[in-house]
Amino acid sequence: MFDRDRWIEIWSTITHNKSRSLLTCFGVFWGIFMLVILLGSGNGIKNAMFKNVNGFSTNSVLFIAEKTSLPFKGFKEGRRWNLHNSDVDLINNIVEGISCVSPTIWAGQSDKNVIYKRKSGSYSVKGVNPANFEIESPIIRFGRLFNELDTKNKRKVCLIGKNVSTTLFGIENPCNKYIRVNNIYYKVIGVIKQRGQINIGGRMDDSVLVPFTTLQQTLGEGPIVHLLSVLGKKGYNINKTARQIELLIKNKNKINPDDPKALRIFNISKQFKLFNNLFTGIDILVWLVGLGTLLSGVIGISNIMMVTVKERTKEIGVRRALGASPLSIITQVMSESLVLTTLAGFIGLSFGVFVLDIVDKITSPTPGIDNGSGFLHPGINITVAMIATLILLISGLIAGLIPAWRATKIKAIDALRDE
Repeated sequence: MFDRDRWIEIWSTITHNKSRSLLTCFGVFWGIFMLVILLGSGNGIKNAMFKNVNGFSTNSVLFIAEKTSLPFKGFKEGRRWNLHNSDVDLINNIVEGISCVSPTIWAGQSDKNVIYKRKSGSYSVKGVNPANFEIESPIIRFGRLFNELDTKNKRKVCLIGKNVSTTLFGIENPCNKYIRVNNIYYKVIGVIKQRGQINIGGRMDDSVLVPFTTLQQTLGEGPIVHLLSVLGKKGYNINKTARQIELLIKNKNKINPDDPKALRIFNISKQFKLFNNLFTGIDILVWLVGLGTLLSGVIGISNIMMVTVKERTKEIGVRRALGASPLSIITQVMSESLVLTTLAGFIGLSFGVFVLDIVDKITSPTPGIDNGSGFLHPGINITVAMIATLILLISGLIAGLIPAWRATKIKAIDALRDE
């Protein structure tokens, strides 16, 4: 049952010495405020970092052929070799833990190699399969992506990045129009925009993509593949899968299995895990610093409650003489401590959230414009807010526990004799 007189007494005790109460509360306020700011700032950096991998599958591995560094089966070190279409077929037929394999080739970039009427620009040209868009997922602004028929029939169609589209067509929809790419005409079937910062061989926004089979035939280099992208299945260990693929490719192409340089491997999964571990460490450090600051405030409240109990020795003695139980004394002191801690903490929590909201509005990118900010949407979620609230309540109780215990040890006769 709510005891109005009791809470009026608690408030009266707290406000009796306003300066002391305010200075004491400031420690808790600052502790919870810094905890919120540090956690929110960590989330802002994390959001900006993971935005860079947005749209790119984190469960993928890339393979690129390089010069060998070890001799093997009669071949000298320093041998140049290439991945081929047969490597793609081998991986698809043998390796179980993969969702798809996407080969990529590049046609290079020359001066003003992409032309539409009187407008032109210099852009990279690469050939990809439809499976590539499962690994590197773009935003479709106009039209559609490649399909299996485009690849099978070696159609002369292309996708252009948003910057290419702006240069050649302005704000106009370029679909079903023909552009000249490296002196060959292609029909534009779509305009794409890159989601994050990670890319395979150049940003999509500044690239022209054509079906892999079409570009391979156009280049006339045979079944050469410049890069293999592999997407792992859920439930499979991508690191083991990558190792299996590495050994398969080396064995097929007569490369020493221990050669560390012949096959360059980019394991996106490892990089993603590294980022996660980094931010987990940052979160732990932030909590330690924030809780340490909060603890100093709680100790301050505990000290001030000790002083308050000392000043109220005679009052507590009278209460004991009138029959007040130790539990009622403990409850009174701990309630005062809880009110001080909770009031200061909630103000600090609210102010911290308010500051983060202001920072979010200042640092948020303008819609449609990527400003490359390293700070994105700082803030804390409801779970963190609930944990912080629970910490406040427990801290308030702990802060009043020792003073309350001291208060119960005061004997009525000794208190009444106190000057």
